[in-house]
Amino acid sequence: MILSGGDAPSSLAPCYHIARRWRAAWIRAVDAQSELQALVACKLIATVDAQSYLQIVGARSELHAVSAEPDPGCWSGSGPTILCQLVRKFMSKVTVLILASLLVFVTCAVAQSGGIDTKLASQYFRQLKETSDRDGGKTWGVALYGPIIFVDPRSGNVVANQADLEHKLMPQDGVFVGTLPREINPANTDINWAGVHWTMVMWPVSEFRQPRERLLLHECFHRLQKQLGLPARDAVNAHLDTLNGRIWIQMEWRALERALRQTGPARKAAIADALLFRAYRRSLFPDSANNENALEVNEGLSEYTGVKLSSADLAETAVRADIILRQARNNPTFARSFAYVSGPAYGALLDLSGRPWRVGLKPSADLGVLLQQRYGIRVRSSEAAAHAALARYEGEEIVTVETQQDQRRKQQIAEARKKFLDGSTLILPLGADVSYSYDPNNVLGIDATNTVYPTMRLVDAWGVLTVSNGAWLERDATGHLVRARVPAPSDQAARPLKGEGWTLELTNGWEVVPSDRTGELTVRKK
Repeated sequence: MILSGGDAPSSLAPCYHIARRWRAAWIRAVDAQSELQALVACKLIATVDAQSYLQIVGARSELHAVSAEPDPGCWSGSGPTILCQLVRKFMSKVTVLILASLLVFVTCAVAQSGGIDTKLASQYFRQLKETSDRDGGKTWGVALYGPIIFVDPRSGNVVANQADLEHKLMPQDGVFVGTLPREINPANTDINWAGVHWTMVMWPVSEFRQPRERLLLHECFHRLQKQLGLPARDAVNAHLDTLNGRIWIQMEWRALERALRQTGPARKAAIADALLFRAYRRSLFPDSANNENALEVNEGLSEYTGVKLSSADLAETAVRADIILRQARNNPTFARSFAYVSGPAYGALLDLSGRPWRVGLKPSADLGVLLQQRYGIRVRSSEAAAHAALARYEGEEIVTVETQQDQRRKQQIAEARKKFLDGSTLILPLGADVSYSYDPNNVLGIDATNTVYPTMRLVDAWGVLTVSNGAWLERDATGHLVRARVPAPSDQAARPLKGEGWTLELTNGWEVVPSDRTGELTVRKK
């Protein structure tokens, strides 16, 4: 939600003026589970000036003690009771500053569709098209703007910028609304649904245009990448969460930072160091280059696209790529998130070379090799050269910090092995059409084929698995997911099926049975 002036009153005092104005909306929210949900249900957004806020806070002396539940008369239509109850409850839980920020969202009715503001969504669609039109297809030879849906992950309700081909969406407020089937995971991705290939983005999105369009354009690239000859290839690079993996990728990033800030020979020297660190790291992990390249082309170019098109010019793109590199050191895992960091930096430096590089790009492309070619750099990788260059970027502090963190990571892996391999587990086979959503900044890479996802939603023929405390996923030698593991359920007959940190909604016709291994369960079709 964002602030909207509309015809909303400028002050919240006295309370009954607002309550009387929105009385009908409050009554419709009687079944809301909490006051904050009531604000959403009533479709209220507001602006509050400082003086009004102080008037509200000044009324604290007249309020009664806070109770855990609303007053019995809270929803009876008594204006002061409604708003003052909100004030009392929030004052009991948050600081004055947080109360002020919450009060910012209290007036002006707007259209909603299952938690999505349709008028706001329409505005965001329009602004995104303006940005795409400004690019005019110069970046990738095609317009980035196309079919887009916002989805509320809780309700599955969607708002789209165009009609579908199967008439599952209905027009409303200049957009199209409907509900996503439960078997489709709400996620930031691209999907084929209702006869249309969509860019899908979860609501809410940022109120600020630049970060919002960075995300939207990132996902728009995913919708187009097969058309561009760059089909999506997922890859988990568990080696980047090992001690040497984390040290040397951060050294690569530090050199890229310097390259983005420098010009001329100094930039070229920093690029050479970045490529040296990159080559040395890859020499430590056989076959890592292919996996890294796959994710950099898939997610790295997507993120570069989002940053580039949401920036005013190339100079701003370079500055933002630098900031992304600097912030990356705080990421607890690089296994699935590193390309979001590297992609904008390599893309910006390739653009700064002044030489074309995007036309004819291959799925197997190595952004490091492209950069080396565009700047005419020769790289001779060796352990001695890498360690000598490390001192030029204060790399000793990275070694110290990462050595300390490595002990914690090894402990996490040991605990995960004990939980998912040594204990009783439920094994879920994964087919070619498996769909899953997760946080790429929150994964634990075990090795090249095994990864633990602390939170995720997994959909396959057998049903929907929702994970809040870890699932172990296994891949085959080709990188395809083949099975998931969770701790065994306490009651095999319960529906939905539940275990430690997970819930499984089994599809009709499926059952839980013992597997071939002692202590393991699996699912099968009856």
